[in-house]
Amino acid sequence: MQIGLACDHAGFELKEELKAFLKTRGYEPMDMGTFDEESVDYPDFGIQVAEKVSQGVLKRGILICGTGIGMSIVANKFRGVRASLVNDLYSARLSREHTDSNVLVLGGRMIGKELAKEIVRTWLETPFEGGRHQRRLEKIEAIERRNFKL
Repeated sequence: MQIGLACDHAGFELKEELKAFLKTRGYEPMDMGTFDEESVDYPDFGIQVAEKVSQGVLKRGILICGTGIGMSIVANKFRGVRASLVNDLYSARLSREHTDSNVLVLGGRMIGKELAKEIVRTWLETPFEGGRHQRRLEKIEAIERRNFKL
């Protein structure tokens, strides 16, 4: 599976670590920047992953900024994107089981590299439960159809 990756300067070091981790797990990371620690604007990079997930080009994406908050806001502006800001394993699991999250957002200044790897592993391996959760996603999709008019 190909997974989109993007970050701002605050997430660069963690993005590089996760890119290598994904490769060892058999995933194909699509790195959409940034490519160094020079200051950049997170929306410029978050858009690239969120747009590809929204269009169905990618099934999943991972975004990283300092806290993850900014990238979460950016990604959730796109129709069909369910971006989840995750800082622990429990949230990683529930973001998949309950909301079928397709974009994982991490705070590069909030969590360590080893925890981030475990969060990514958990998020990638946890299936969506469906059932009552599907009904809730359908309500979200109805809101998107009404508000995005696409």
